[in-house]
Amino acid sequence: MAFSSEEFRALCGRWTTGVTIVTAYHGESVHGMTVSAFTEVSLEPPLVLVCADRASNTHRMIEQGNAFAVNVLARGQEGLSNKFASKKDEWTRFDGLEVDLGSTGAPILRGTVGAFDCRVVAAHDAGDHVIYVGRVEWLHLDPDIEPLLHQSSRYGVFCED
Repeated sequence: MAFSSEEFRALCGRWTTGVTIVTAYHGESVHGMTVSAFTEVSLEPPLVLVCADRASNTHRMIEQGNAFAVNVLARGQEGLSNKFASKKDEWTRFDGLEVDLGSTGAPILRGTVGAFDCRVVAAHDAGDHVIYVGRVEWLHLDPDIEPLLHQSSRYGVFCED
């Protein structure tokens, strides 16, 4: 390899993305994690994909529950993004949060731009991650809320010229 993993990470970090929290459940357990590796796949049928680190607890919840929700974070939700990204106290991420349940049972966070509630239709091994493709069974959109953006370890929003 002609480049280091640090160089690879640095270039990936220069890509501006939206910020999402992927949530899942299985039995009595819920979990969630901040994810920037999310994108739409198809309009017909409505499909999205997320990439989950194999070592994450959320990956195990998606795998066992066969469902997930993608919550698109809003401007001002940097603290929520950081809370769900940190490994510290990760089993308390939902403490004090008001959530609704999607049609799949996955937690839907309130105050976001919106959410996609998905049933897993495919899972693909991809190095240290699993790519989950989900069919969107329900969605919510608040078009009046601005999305949170992320680039080079910084948060931002769109600005008017």
